[in-house]
Amino acid sequence: MTFRIRTLNAISQAGLSRLSATTFDVGPDVVNPHAILVRSASLHGQPIPASLMAVARAGAGTNNIPVAEMSKRGIPVFNTPGSNANAVKELVVAGIFLAARNIVDAAAFAHRLEGDHETMEKLVEAGKKNYVGFELPGRTLGVIGLGAIGVEVANVAISLGMKVLGYDPAITVEHAWRLASNVERVISLDQLLRRSDIITLHIPLVDGTRGLIGDTQFRSMKNSAVLINFARGPIVDEPALIEALDSGQLRGYVCDFPTPLLNKRPRVVTLPHLGASTREAEENSALMAVDQLREYLTDGTIRNAVNFPNAQLARAAGVRRLALANANVPNMVARISTIVGEAGLNIADLLNTSRGELAYTLVDVNGEVTDALVQRLAAIDGVLSARVL
Repeated sequence: MTFRIRTLNAISQAGLSRLSATTFDVGPDVVNPHAILVRSASLHGQPIPASLMAVARAGAGTNNIPVAEMSKRGIPVFNTPGSNANAVKELVVAGIFLAARNIVDAAAFAHRLEGDHETMEKLVEAGKKNYVGFELPGRTLGVIGLGAIGVEVANVAISLGMKVLGYDPAITVEHAWRLASNVERVISLDQLLRRSDIITLHIPLVDGTRGLIGDTQFRSMKNSAVLINFARGPIVDEPALIEALDSGQLRGYVCDFPTPLLNKRPRVVTLPHLGASTREAEENSALMAVDQLREYLTDGTIRNAVNFPNAQLARAAGVRRLALANANVPNMVARISTIVGEAGLNIADLLNTSRGELAYTLVDVNGEVTDALVQRLAAIDGVLSARVL
C-alpha cells in the first residue's frame, strides 16, 4: 500500500527523506491524504478527509489542530515534545540576560548616538547609568512547568549560580529524573510567584492555562520581578500585564509574541516567535514527527500522541495486524476477540491500552483479514476507527 501524506508547511528535508517514495506519496498537493504533516498551519475549520488516519505536528503545541474532533474520528494527533527543547532553552536564557542587563534598550540608545569620537564617549558616559542591570548569581528563578524545556532551563540556571524554584503538579518521572537535585520543588504557584526574581513559563496553552498569569498573580510577585514567556502569549492576561508594568508592579516582560499593545512599550522585549527557529530544531522536529507518523501508518505504533495512549507491540513475521481506536469502555476487548474468532482467525498477540476516555487496541492474527471483518469490527459500538496492516 502507498500512504498519501499531505504537507501543510515546509518540512525539513532531513525528515521527509525518511519517507520512501515506494511506500509514501508526500507533498502539499496530495489529495485524500492518509496523514497530514504540519508545523504552524491551522486545521481549525478545515474539513477532515474521510481518508485521514493521523496528523503529526513538527513541534510541541497542538493548538492549531482540532484535537477533540480528531479524537472523535479515532485519529491520533502526534507532536514532538523535546525536539526543540535546546533551541527554546537557549533563547529563554538569552531573554533572561536581555532583561537583567537592559540590553535591548541599551543597544537602541547606542544606535542613536551621533557625533565624533569624543562626543560619543561623553554621551555614553552620561547615558549608561540609565541601563544599570543586575547579576544572576544568588537571584531566584521560578520555572512554571517542568517538561522538557522547563527542566533544561532550570538546570542551566543552577549552573549560572541562581536559586531555582520549580512548579509542576504533573511532572513526569522521566523529567523528574533529569531535573538537577538542587532545584527546589514548590507545591503552589503563589509560593513560586512570591519568592522569584525572574519567572519563566513553560506550559502549554489549554483552557486551564489561558490567562493563568493575571491580576492576582501579578500582585503576588515582587515589584522587581521579571516575567519571561516563551510558551504561548495568551497564558498571560495582557490587560493585567500592561497594568502591572504601568504601575511598577512588574519590572519587565520578555516574550516571543509581539502584539499591538506590547509593541514599543517600555520595559517590554518582544521577539518574532523565534523559540524553535533554528535549523537544528526544525530538523529534530521533522525527524521525530516523520518517524512517529511512519511507525503508525505501517505498524500501528503510537508514540507521543496527545490524544491516544502510547502503544507498541512487537510484530512477528507472517501475521496480519488489526489496529482499532476505541472508546475506553468495558468488554471492548471481548467483543473484538469474539468477532475475530468468528472469522476463523487465531489471535497471535494482543495489546489494549487506554488514556482517559480513549483506548487503542492492536490485534495480531494468523491468516488473511477480509474487508468484511474490518467492517464488522468498525461497526462495534464504541469503535472509532479500524484498519488492517
